[in-house]
Amino acid sequence: MKRGFLGHCPACDKGRLFGRFLKVAPQCEVCGTEFHHHRADDLPPYIVIFIVGHLIGYGILMTETRMEMPMWAHLAIWPALTLGLCLALLQPVKGAVVGLQYALGMHGFGAARAKKTS
Repeated sequence: MKRGFLGHCPACDKGRLFGRFLKVAPQCEVCGTEFHHHRADDLPPYIVIFIVGHLIGYGILMTETRMEMPMWAHLAIWPALTLGLCLALLQPVKGAVVGLQYALGMHGFGAARAKKTS
């Protein structure tokens, strides 16, 4: 999961996992591990929403209890911070989910790992 979180190939830790921002590469350019059968489509956004929602919600509540801010400041800070955090976390979380699928041998990764070790 750590290798995927960092955007590296879960098998060799040398190749890149992503070809574009959220597009997983078809295979590792170093070791040749195929990634086309991953199923990391819906889970990463749910995880990111869960994490960012808790962080932003806590931030809003703590800001309101500790200081008084005008509404325009809230409207300037919180949506921008939410968008920034979501964009920053989405690729690492998707990489971690692909890494988890590889580690557990899910969705075709099990056959790929067995073929690679034999």
